[in-house]
Amino acid sequence: MRVAVFCSGRGSNLLALLEASEANLLGPAELRLVVTDSSAAGALNTGREWGLYTALIPRTAYHANRDGYERRLLDVLAEHEIELVVLAGYLRILGPVFLSAFPNKVINVHPALLPSFPGQNVWPDEVDGGVKLAGATVHFVDDGIDKGPIIIQGAVPVLDSDTPESLAERILKVEHRILPQALFWLASGRLLVENRRVKLLDGPSQPSGPFLIWPPLENRK
Repeated sequence: MRVAVFCSGRGSNLLALLEASEANLLGPAELRLVVTDSSAAGALNTGREWGLYTALIPRTAYHANRDGYERRLLDVLAEHEIELVVLAGYLRILGPVFLSAFPNKVINVHPALLPSFPGQNVWPDEVDGGVKLAGATVHFVDDGIDKGPIIIQGAVPVLDSDTPESLAERILKVEHRILPQALFWLASGRLLVENRRVKLLDGPSQPSGPFLIWPPLENRK
């Protein structure tokens, strides 16, 4: 299954996926293309260093024409025969033109325990809000903002000493663990969406290990 990874920033989740691929932890998922909307995105260099194709498609070049922008994205994906899309720190909202071409084939990693704290820059709200647990979510992308069916989540405690920056760094480590797992399940045909609930086919039914992650991580070698 040929995969494109969309990024807008430094690309740490892209690197986690690449390392998982090198360790044979992504199953049939083949990382082929990195797409970014920013020439400053570190993900561009990461993708090139690892031998992936890269595409810079600035949203600003299309001004208010979101449909035109999404058709351009689809053209690039078609050129590389992409079958799955991973949003890994991609700061653009994809609309119906794009999503209709990839039904239940686009996943996103979000640095909060959805449905709480959707949107961007969530860590100050988590710290200021006094929540005791924070974390990360991988979900299918639909026409809502961070509202698609949830695939996997991982949690970390919010410490009294936490700042938004320290909490963000701990959550990022969870993202690096759950995103490759979700991509493995999706590429392997293990995910079934029914009534906005994601079922893991032939997977574990009980939590295991010391991590606050559900469903539990698997040994994929």
